[in-house]
Amino acid sequence: MVQKALTYFRDGRMKENDASGIKETEESLRVWLSDARRVVIVGVGSPLRRDDFVGVEVVRRLRGKVPRNVSLLECETVPESFLEPISDFKPTHVLIIDAALLNLKPGASRLVKPEEISGVPVSTHILPLSLFSEYLTETTGAKIALLAIQPKETDFGEGLTEEIKETVRNLTGLLIKILPKEEPL
Repeated sequence: MVQKALTYFRDGRMKENDASGIKETEESLRVWLSDARRVVIVGVGSPLRRDDFVGVEVVRRLRGKVPRNVSLLECETVPESFLEPISDFKPTHVLIIDAALLNLKPGASRLVKPEEISGVPVSTHILPLSLFSEYLTETTGAKIALLAIQPKETDFGEGLTEEIKETVRNLTGLLIKILPKEEPL
């Protein structure tokens, strides 16, 4: 497990986070998205593993609430199956949203750089997210980041826990507020 979560700050440095709420995530996302023109949001997770489904649920909640220069993909446990649609969209940024074991309180979220993704334990994917990210960087030239969310439960079962439902609401509202406004496609 990762003992410390890292985040972007305004000066571009990585800095260690504490286990507090969404403010650090908001600042990190704002910095990361500051030059974004076309964004793909990749929701990852298993619908049969409770809070592991958080990434897909965020994408679902964003439907109909983001401009056309933001593409939303519900990838579940096979994000590698969506490489072509991601590349075809010609994104400047790809944000992967997934549950990850961060050793933080349930619902805590952190933005993780691509080179740090291999150190973040996620369990329900066939292809490791680090390889997925590396391939996307090479083929699209886009900036890649993982929005990692600490789950409470990942046992077999359906439905998010209350803590994760609240995180989904908060992150959905935050993304609607800070995603780039529409430009001509």
